[in-house]
Amino acid sequence: MGFIDAHVHVWTPDTAHYPLAADYKRADMKPPSFTPEELFKHSQPAGVDRINLIQMSFYGFDNRYLLDMMALYKDTFVGTAVIDPLGDEPDRLMAELAGKRVRAFRIHPDLSKLPPARWLEPAGYARMFRAGAKNNQAMSCLIAPDALPELERMCRKFPETPVIIDHLCRIGLNGAIEDKDVAALCAMASHKRVMVKLGAFYALGKKQPPYTDLGPMIQKVVRAFGARRCMWESDCPFQVVDHKYQDSIDLIRKRLEFFTAEDKEWLLRKTAEEFFFKS
Repeated sequence: MGFIDAHVHVWTPDTAHYPLAADYKRADMKPPSFTPEELFKHSQPAGVDRINLIQMSFYGFDNRYLLDMMALYKDTFVGTAVIDPLGDEPDRLMAELAGKRVRAFRIHPDLSKLPPARWLEPAGYARMFRAGAKNNQAMSCLIAPDALPELERMCRKFPETPVIIDHLCRIGLNGAIEDKDVAALCAMASHKRVMVKLGAFYALGKKQPPYTDLGPMIQKVVRAFGARRCMWESDCPFQVVDHKYQDSIDLIRKRLEFFTAEDKEWLLRKTAEEFFFKS
């Protein structure tokens, strides 16, 4: 037990205190509420006692709810915030948030308003990657395989910056797991500070528990990166809309026979612990 979930979103129906960003309305909040207390009903019975929270898109660049929940449950949560890479001094804001236990920043092509082939071109991203290396804060990438070449360019330019690729690079989102996409993700293992989250199983491949159809891809990715650079994530609450929390963690704990006990220890606890909770 004592597992760590590397990727969870929380939000509150209290939009008076925590207003939604301009592009969102209450009807977009599905489910209407997913507070820490609602999360714990799923995570605690599964043996998960620490969690990396991810800023929810509903709130845009306003990280207050994330930060308030981290402060309220300081022994349970660390966080991944979202800031504007096109804004003034994103590197200064990163340093400020480091003091509040923000360990990573979610980035994706929509933030730069550029296509995936050029998504990291804005000057603000160079400042963020540079600050990430200085502060040991990761760039947490919500991307598909078409965004990997540009990420690879930045990893070569900033080799000391921690990078996390979320959701197995979303390979299999359309139902098909392409060998070339898996190979492209595995090639990123040559950059020693790149890590991968294994999760969002509900959305990949056949999209049905027990998710063992994802096993060959997961095996290749963990073989390429090593278990010490991979970490399990549930991607709640989306994992528990139609599926169960236990379905996700059990794929790593029980279903994939190629994992050793030591592998599971790193995937379910130690990789996330070393980066999010000890550094």
